Amino acid sequence: MAFMDKLDEIEKNFNELEEKLSQPDVLRDRQLYAELARNHAEMAQVVNLTREYRSALNEAREAREMLEEETDPEMQSFLRDSLQEAEGRIGELESRIKILLLPTDPRDEKDVIMEIRAGAGGEEAGLFAGDLYRMYTRYADRLGWQVETLSSSPSDLGGFKEIIFSVRGKGAYSRLKYESGVHRVQRIPVTESGGRIHTSTATVAVLAEAEEVEVNIDPADLRIDVFRSTGPGGQSVNTTDSAVRVTHLPTGVTVSCQDEKSQLQNREKALRILRARLLRMEQERQQREQAEERRSQVGTGDRSERIRTYNYPQGRISDHRIGLTAYRLEEVLDGDLDEFVEALAAADRAEKLKELGGREGA
Repeated sequence: MAFMDKLDEIEKNFNELEEKLSQPDVLRDRQLYAELARNHAEMAQVVNLTREYRSALNEAREAREMLEEETDPEMQSFLRDSLQEAEGRIGELESRIKILLLPTDPRDEKDVIMEIRAGAGGEEAGLFAGDLYRMYTRYADRLGWQVETLSSSPSDLGGFKEIIFSVRGKGAYSRLKYESGVHRVQRIPVTESGGRIHTSTATVAVLAEAEEVEVNIDPADLRIDVFRSTGPGGQSVNTTDSAVRVTHLPTGVTVSCQDEKSQLQNREKALRILRARLLRMEQERQQREQAEERRSQVGTGDRSERIRTYNYPQGRISDHRIGLTAYRLEEVLDGDLDEFVEALAAADRAEKLKELGGREGA
């Protein structure tokens, strides 16, 4: 559908909604009225910009027509300026409308479950996993979000072999979804006596938290094992069998939780993680079926992809997907992630706009 045809259709639907909202039977039905009013409000911004866009198109057309007939040099100069101004407004309004017309990710408003695992680099990788965990918790604090640890496996030096936690807050997934992938650190490890720079990695997975109604898990498909919790180095931290391992038999997905003293709490946390993983598996399957080549976020989102490097000697942080480098490593690790989040979101919008333009021109 051509761009103007799409705008015409939206405005037609908007006008029909306005008419319905004034009908007595709709006014009497509070639930229907609320639903129609919500749809009306969502369309209003596009419609208002569309009306401005049409006005600018008319101004540009009139200026061109007058310029063709005008012979006075001073008036010609005035009309050329008017035409340039109108064309500038047309371009700006078109971009704003296209961004509003981009399909939204239904997961964007969801809470998330994040999984950070130490990769290559032994104890140093575990310490880096801990640094990433602190970075995300501080970022969440800045935005007033809540963080809850669901499962953790500490390393001997105070980092993490693995840590899984939830982040709850408005738009959490929309801002954190670009963090999925392999993060790389370059620094002198605390265990290095020779002062040599080592490279270590940690993987981050960001899952939209699934509601129970979104992922139907048949209890018959679960195997639940209980065992005694252990701490770093294998020492016992609990004298009862409170740790829980949940295995989803059809997929083989296994989740273990042992942070809580209550077996029931560990079981509930394990099921939350399991639901999020199963939802992601289903969404990835659907995406592959819809379009193998289309990316749902900047980069492939593949966890084997190196997405970002944190270079301590230079105080540098580089995101390899968009070529953004900043020399403010300490601030970013202290939770000041907005520059990277917003740049990644902008790149994602630009990619979707390019795809939208390609489909319209097809």
